[in-house]
Parts: sequence; C-alpha cells; structure tokens
Amino acid sequence: MSKFQRFLYITFIFFLLNSGHALCHTKGIRFRSSKGKHSHRQSTMTGTHGSEQQFMQWVKFVGSLNHSVFKTAKNKLFPSYTLTVDKNPAKGDFTTIQDAIDSLPLVNLVRVVIKVHAGVYTEKVNIPPFKSFITIEGSGADETIVQWGDTAQTPGPRGQPLGTYASATFAVNSPYFIAKNITFKNTTPVPPPGAVGKQAVAFRISADTATFLGCKFLGAQDTLYDHLGRHYYKDCYIEGSVDFIFGNGLSLFEGCHVRAIATLIGAVTAQGRGSMLDDTGFSFVNCKVTGSGALYLGRAWGPFSRVIFAYTYMDNIIIPKGWYNWGNPSREMTVFYGQYKCTGPGASFAGRVSWSRELTDEEAKPFLSLSFIDGSEWIKL
Repeated sequence: MSKFQRFLYITFIFFLLNSGHALCHTKGIRFRSSKGKHSHRQSTMTGTHGSEQQFMQWVKFVGSLNHSVFKTAKNKLFPSYTLTVDKNPAKGDFTTIQDAIDSLPLVNLVRVVIKVHAGVYTEKVNIPPFKSFITIEGSGADETIVQWGDTAQTPGPRGQPLGTYASATFAVNSPYFIAKNITFKNTTPVPPPGAVGKQAVAFRISADTATFLGCKFLGAQDTLYDHLGRHYYKDCYIEGSVDFIFGNGLSLFEGCHVRAIATLIGAVTAQGRGSMLDDTGFSFVNCKVTGSGALYLGRAWGPFSRVIFAYTYMDNIIIPKGWYNWGNPSREMTVFYGQYKCTGPGASFAGRVSWSRELTDEEAKPFLSLSFIDGSEWIKL
C-alpha cells in the first residue's frame, strides 16, 4: 500500500467512525419531601402545555426525517471472517474474549464474528474506538457468561476510583457492534439503600449503530449504560435495582424482559437527555416489567429526559406516580414521559404524575418502529 493510499485509508476511517465524551454518572436515590410541591403546580402546568406544543411539532416531522446528528450507516463493507473463544485452548483460537479483540488490527473495517463457546469468562473486556464491525456471539445467554465485579469506587490503575463509566464489565467504544445470545454480568450485589459509589455497570455502549439479540444484562445499580448512539435491543433480559437502564442513547427495546431486584425503591430508567437539541430517548415496545421492590418507570437524570413504554406489561411493583423528577420540579416542564396501550396491574395511568402522558395514536407512532432509530439504514438481522 502506497503512502497516499494509507493517507486516504486513515482519512476515511476518521470520517467513518464516531466517538463521544464520557459522561459522569455519580448519583444515588435521594427523595425529597413533597413540601412546597403545590406552589409549583401553576407554573408546572403552564410549562407542560408549552412542552406539549413543542412535542406535537416534533411528532409531525420526525417520521419523515433522518436523525441528522448521525451519519448514514453501513453495516458491512467486506465479507466477514470468524474467530473462536473457548476456555480450553485446544478447542478455540483464543481462551479470552479480550485476546480475540486484541488480535484484530488497530483499525478494523471487516465484519469479524467472535464466537464465544459455552462457559463463564471472568474478565473485563474493552473494544476500542477503531475496532468496528465486531460481532460477539455466545452459545446461548444461559451458557456463555462474561462477568466482572468493579464498582464506581473500585480503585483504578492510579489508585483513584474508577467511576461509573470505567466500572463496566464489557465496554464497547466502536460502531456497528452486534451481540447475540450472551450474558454480560456485573457480580456486585444489590447495594443497601443510600450506599455511595456502588454503581456497577455490566455493559456500556458508547458508540453508534449497535444491535443486541437475545442477550442478558445482569447487575444491580446501573446495569446497562446506554451511553450514546443508536441502539436496538431485541428479545433481551435486563436486570437491576436502581437506574439500571441509563444514559443518553437513542434506543429501541423490543420484546425485552425488564426485571427489578430492588430491595425497597428502585427505578428502571435514568435517561440523560440534556437539551432540546439532543435527538435521544428510550422506547420500550412489547416488553414486560416485573420483579421486586417498588419501582419508578424512570427518573429525570437529564432535564429533557425522554422515555416511553408502549404495549408493555407492567407488574404490580410499579409506583402509581410512575415517574420521579430527580428532586427538581423544573424538570417536570421539560421531560417527556409517556405510556401507550400498556397492560397489567402496574400500568394504570390513573395515578401517574400530571407531567407524564397517556399517548394518542399520533403521539405514539414515532416511537413504535425501527424508524425511531433509523433502523432500516443499519440493522441487518
């Protein structure tokens, strides 16, 4: 390859790949009293009306537009090849997943399928930004498990706490990632109420265009860090206690089982949309929410947090109010939380906070299909 060809190659890579900055996520459940709440009601209702008008404008054009903050995605550029991982060195190319990833070139443009044979792989895995087009395929989510036990307060290489971002058992920083039939687990047990530094991520996705099929994500506080990018979760199982699906991704969860293991009060989501300009949010379609404890559907981590549940079964663990404003009443005017044709004893909209929505057909439509994440451009099932 000539020097000029190398230059064109590297230039192409930098245009192709996307990257993002890590967000700090240091938080715990802190519930404020309701004293003074009614004094905000009039301004809240006014703000909610304004927010509703803005949302309806968004509904009218979102279906016909691509999400312009992302580039058109191509899921495969070249034919794929396969590597195998097995705990027995005689049965695979590698004995750890990280070794298989490390064997790839610094800049990868070939769809590489890494088949991980049955077993429990106790390792911390990181896919760096330029190793794109990687598929991790297990032998079944109950058969292939990747696990580690870091928390936000675990000392890092320099003796400082890792923080939530770096606590992940499995971290992906490159686009066009696919995971199939595998479990990602953080072994940290459920922390006691009010514990500090116990955020323990099982999986972090910090890149665009990722697909998860038949996977399990197991943890307690902050299980799945849906950090940034467009993501599709199909027939997955996600388990945790507090904010166990969180981040600022634009993600569709379809046919997933969300199970709480909270001892007292927990929350499913903490979506981090921080601006009206952020084209992000979580949509749960044809899912089910079960488990233990008393559960909020979401907490407003970001002031413009956006989450909807549609055609979803909700067990009786859902707190009637449904949503929590993160102790900041001003967020009630800017978040978007909605339900659409949900079922089950926890799905009644009668007790929901006034700043959440029971969606009409028109309001719900943009959230219900792969078009929400521009899926037809990049999802190849």
